[in-house]
Amino acid sequence: MIKLDAHHHLWKFDPKEYGWIDENMQALRRDFLPADLHAVMTAAGISGSVAVQARQTVEETRWLLDLAGQNDFMKGVVGWVPLADPKVGAVIDEFAANPKLRGVRHVLQDEPDENHILREDFNRGIRELARHRLTYDILIFERHLPQTIRFVDQYPKQVFVVDHLAKPRVKYKAISPWREHMQELAKRDNVYCKVSGLATEADHKKWTEEQLEPYIDTVLSAFGPRRVMFGSDWPVCLLALSYGRWVDIAGRATAKLSTAEQQRFWSETAVEAYGLK
Repeated sequence: MIKLDAHHHLWKFDPKEYGWIDENMQALRRDFLPADLHAVMTAAGISGSVAVQARQTVEETRWLLDLAGQNDFMKGVVGWVPLADPKVGAVIDEFAANPKLRGVRHVLQDEPDENHILREDFNRGIRELARHRLTYDILIFERHLPQTIRFVDQYPKQVFVVDHLAKPRVKYKAISPWREHMQELAKRDNVYCKVSGLATEADHKKWTEEQLEPYIDTVLSAFGPRRVMFGSDWPVCLLALSYGRWVDIAGRATAKLSTAEQQRFWSETAVEAYGLK
């Protein structure tokens, strides 16, 4: 079975450039480059990947695209562009000339305005994505789901991917209202979901696999295997578990699916959502 990792990061660590990696995240305070990723992927039986932005600069987007051009296993890049900039169309045109740019993401979860996703300047940038059939990755916390539903309803033909199951409050064993909001969001056929970044939303030292199961089961039921994909969130996942352990957990969580459904989860959903070659 072909397996892809639809969500990982790469960086040359600089504390000024990656301010969100604080002193409590020692496991992340070093370089993570394609060779490092390829080693853990290969050991876990993963053959391809999608790199996702970790810094909100066009320089990082350009760097990720260069790395993807040098490494065949990197099938696509979800980069960052200044969506609220009136001239963002020209920036998108430049990057979209590279066939490995498959999507765009903005770190909405860190915006001080809880309704940033509904702002007109931000949405003007979202409308530019359609010209190049670029996917938009939605990075939010659970509390942003009501606004997100209103947001996606404006774009029935735009492909969206929800990162990290919209970050439910796993640490507090809270399932509602996250579950009900995700079930509502899943009614939109143009929205996909990544099973990624879940253990890091739990207590990093005390979480259990059983604690994660209700969240994975919820998205598999709501979106169906056709619109759910695997992502490692490496190296951020290292705060809570190893790459290989997360692959094993995802395998057990999806073992009850048919072979065809498992193939969707492990690769075909990502290929479809991002238009991977």
